[in-house]
Amino acid sequence: MTGRALDRLLIVGANHRSSPLGLRDALFVEDPEMPAVLAALREEGFDEALLLSTCDRVEVIAAADDPAAAAARVQGFLAKRAGVVPAALSGQIYALTGAEAVRHLFAVASALDSLVIGEPHVLGQVKAAHRLCREAAQSGPDLEACLQAAYTAAKRVRTETSVAAGPVSVASSAAQTARDLFGDLSSVRVLYAAGGAEMGDLVVENLLAAGAHDLRVTARRANRADALARAWQAHVLPFDGLARGMAEAEVVVTGIGGRTYGVTEEAVKAALKARRQRPILFIDTGIPGDVEPAVNRIDNAFLYDLEDLERVAEQGRAGREAAARAAWAIVADEVEAFLRTRAERSAVPVIAALHRHFEAERARALAEAGGDAERATRLLVGRLLHDPALALRGLAADDNDEDFKTAEALVRRLFGLENEEKTG
Repeated sequence: MTGRALDRLLIVGANHRSSPLGLRDALFVEDPEMPAVLAALREEGFDEALLLSTCDRVEVIAAADDPAAAAARVQGFLAKRAGVVPAALSGQIYALTGAEAVRHLFAVASALDSLVIGEPHVLGQVKAAHRLCREAAQSGPDLEACLQAAYTAAKRVRTETSVAAGPVSVASSAAQTARDLFGDLSSVRVLYAAGGAEMGDLVVENLLAAGAHDLRVTARRANRADALARAWQAHVLPFDGLARGMAEAEVVVTGIGGRTYGVTEEAVKAALKARRQRPILFIDTGIPGDVEPAVNRIDNAFLYDLEDLERVAEQGRAGREAAARAAWAIVADEVEAFLRTRAERSAVPVIAALHRHFEAERARALAEAGGDAERATRLLVGRLLHDPALALRGLAADDNDEDFKTAEALVRRLFGLENEEKTG
């Protein structure tokens, strides 16, 4: 037997493994839309429902008395949002209930079900969705129990493993390298010499996400620099001011990809002299490279090209894969503990009823015994054993010997009689 929260939990959704990006885009819900979508779920009969909508997944996490029937209603709801018939979602939507749903929720909160395992912002996305759910008054005891247990699992994964440590992509390894060199990036100035290299854009985006915000952009084509500056709210530097701009930057990202080096050894030496030898990190994403290799030999100049960044990323991936095994073991432990706790709680009503029954019989025995303790205890034992004894005799007299054996085993277990000699 399982607890009520487990019996009612269901998760229906689409993620990066189950469905193409086009479907996830059609299902995606922006934050401003969330109250209206949650209200629509309430109209479908879901008083407890949370909607998790990210670039990796769109999931409805809910509690319902009949999870299987409720899952079909959610699938219809998602199909309507995507503008297709429910049958069109076959094979692209998953529906999980019971223990499967619990395990999935714990894995999502722990960032083990993400496109990139260990993504640090996933737990924040779950908590933000939970907050919107509460604001819409669509949380409840069953959903709360599951979510709080998921947060506990996620905290253990985060504190007891290194699954979120280390970059796993070339772009994120550049941001990690900058943090390793400068620490907090909030006071770091970044100069981006752009060209047609998409990787350069990704590196800059990761640096901004990691806390850098003082950004200057330059490019041979002025309209390219203007467009990037508008997108990132950055300053534009004329391309002929690249050498001068290096003296004012801690991080220089290049993605020019020209036939000649855009950053020369001589220019770097001049920049460092103007900076009084304060270090500069060069992230060269150009193909071919933009930074003269001799820059590597200059003190306080640190040059990383795509191969260097890929090596950093590979180390991060290897570390996360090893940590993920430990993280999954933690999730398994937490799921088992949650299911056991919920199952144990389902026994509370019958235990309370037993207490009330025993207390009533004790009161009756004391009243009838008139102060005689020995008589009172004999009366109490006889009355407490009367109904169970009748039931056992009745089962023994029936033709179904299996029912009696089951009842006998249960009685021996309940009263600790397993080791006592059985009497016929």
